Amino acid sequence: MIGLTARAERQIASLRKHYEKKQRPEAIWVLINAIDIASRSIEADPAAGLAAPRPYPWLIRRGQLWTKAGSYWVAYSLTRPPLITAIFYDKANIPGRFIS
Repeated sequence: MIGLTARAERQIASLRKHYEKKQRPEAIWVLINAIDIASRSIEADPAAGLAAPRPYPWLIRRGQLWTKAGSYWVAYSLTRPPLITAIFYDKANIPGRFIS
């Protein structure tokens, strides 16, 4: 599995805590599976990502691409090795939020 930045780790921990509070163990499994799918996809072809999630073109950042894994958008660096830098649920209301 690809490494995670501290911010990505915090985002994942926050999502897990939210799902635990809502007593949604299946959502935790889906989250973990999405991270695994994204990791494999990134490892297989790091250049295949998108510049930004389609609904959020303002999230384009130099040196970062995005991939969709299940219900999650996953940002990753183009460093060697790549790192997952952000993850969010695709139904999240992120307009107005800044993700760098």
